[in-house]
Amino acid sequence: MDTDQAFLRVLSKRLDAAGHRYRILAGATPVEELVAMRLDVLVIDLRVLGTAAWDALDALHREAPGLPVVVCCGPSTVAQRVRGLRMGADDWLSKPCHPEELIARVEAVVRRRSRSKAREETPAVSVGELSINADQFQAFVGEKSLDLTRREFELLRLLASTPGRVLEREDVYERVWGYAMARGDRSVDVFVRKLRQKLEKGSPSWRYIHTHFGIGYRFSPEPLIEVAEPVRELRDAPAEAREQEFAAE
Repeated sequence: MDTDQAFLRVLSKRLDAAGHRYRILAGATPVEELVAMRLDVLVIDLRVLGTAAWDALDALHREAPGLPVVVCCGPSTVAQRVRGLRMGADDWLSKPCHPEELIARVEAVVRRRSRSKAREETPAVSVGELSINADQFQAFVGEKSLDLTRREFELLRLLASTPGRVLEREDVYERVWGYAMARGDRSVDVFVRKLRQKLEKGSPSWRYIHTHFGIGYRFSPEPLIEVAEPVRELRDAPAEAREQEFAAE
C-alpha cells in the first residue's frame, strides 16, 4: 500500500526486472481481502492509513498472522519503529530509501517465513543416534538434548537435509546466515567446529560431519569402527605357556 507515485514507478521497474509479481493498492484494504489475495508479503506505508494505521497493523497481526508485513514509510522515531515491530511488522524501512534495499528486505522476510513454515511442517528426523526436532530447534540423543544454539541448529538442519551431498561454505553461509559471505569470513568453519564438538560429546560412537578441504562439508552419519581386541603375542611368552596354548588348539 503506497501513494508515492515517483517511488512506485522506480520500484515497479525494479520488480519487473527481477521477475516479481505484485499489486499496488492505493488505500486501506480490508484484511479479509488481503488474505484472499494469497500474498507472500505486504509492503505498507502507514501514512496511507492515516490515524487508523496502528489499528490496521494490529488487525493484520491478529487476523492474518501468516502474512509477512514490511513497513516502508517516511521519517519515523525510534519509538514508532519499536511499536510497529512489536505490533507484528516483520521489518521497517524509512524513506527515502533505495528500491533495491526494499526488495532485498522483502526477499529476506519471505525467506525467514518460508523457513519457519518448513520447520513447522517437518517431522522429527532420525539419523544415526540423533533425533532432529525442527519445532524445538534441538537435536537429541535419546532423551538428552545437545543444547544447540539457534545458529548451530540451523547449520545441522541444513547439512542433514542433504545427506551425502557436499555443501560449499558460501552456500552454507548464505542459507544459514541469510546473506552473501564476505571474503575471508571463517564463521562457517567456527560453527561447524562447535557443532562437531557437541555431536562428539553427545554421540561419541558416530561421526556425522565430514570436511572437504577447500570446498565445504558433507553430512553422512557413520558409526565408528570398534578396534578389535589385539591378538595375543605368544612369541615372547614362556615356553610352558606356549605349549599350553598349542595344546588347547
